Amino acid sequence: MFKNIFAMFAVLLWCGHAFGAHPLITDDSGTQGKGKFQLEVNSQFYYDKETEEGVTTKETGGEVATALSYGITEDIDIVLGLPYQWKKIKEDRESTSDVNGFSDMSFELKWRFFEKEGLSFAMKPGITLPTGNENKGLGNGRASYGLVFITTKEIEPWAFNLNLGYTHNEYKLQEDKDANRKGIWHASLASEVELLKDLKLVANIGMERNPNKVSNTHPSFILGGLIYSISENFGLDLGVKGGLNKPETDLAFLAGIAIRFSGGEK
Repeated sequence: MFKNIFAMFAVLLWCGHAFGAHPLITDDSGTQGKGKFQLEVNSQFYYDKETEEGVTTKETGGEVATALSYGITEDIDIVLGLPYQWKKIKEDRESTSDVNGFSDMSFELKWRFFEKEGLSFAMKPGITLPTGNENKGLGNGRASYGLVFITTKEIEPWAFNLNLGYTHNEYKLQEDKDANRKGIWHASLASEVELLKDLKLVANIGMERNPNKVSNTHPSFILGGLIYSISENFGLDLGVKGGLNKPETDLAFLAGIAIRFSGGEK
């Protein structure tokens, strides 16, 4: 088993915040099951435009995030994630930033501690490790941690997920410490419904505390998408995410794949 974990961890590093069923931002309480793996490769491409004091700033970029989940028990998963990011910023058509690289790696533990009659609760503590280059804006430069409380209610053909979370960020660079809040809360709600066999329609709305110290307007979003299960162990998804206020990214397109498999036994 440990050889399998090591091999898949190597794949993770070469391929690339783990969340629930992509393209959803909100996680669900589901776990993989003892001895089972799930490998996800998710991507997003975004566009944002703002004008302040006569200066127009445009930011474009994206991310390819790889996440590997493994079921330690029927109710407990470990999740490793590593995103690769890129972004370009222009002010009045003049390029001011163009960076790309790996961001901070995440390690999470999901524990579903209650399940009865379609209602389930889970806790997901996690840490991020400073694998990204903080000088390029690709990471914090120091380890950070967080905790998410997850509620899932299933009423066929519907499912509803609620997340309440808190993240504590630590920063290495003084300019990041001066500009950003350390404590960030998150609240979001998602729903899923099966339109056809193996095809789900998903929707998501949420808000989190603005990390920018000078702003008390908290970024909020709305998202819609589709999840198609080609087989029991292979799925595809597409989504569109829009900002509901100025601090949130204007528009993002999301796409991903999920592959599930067993670690095998000797």
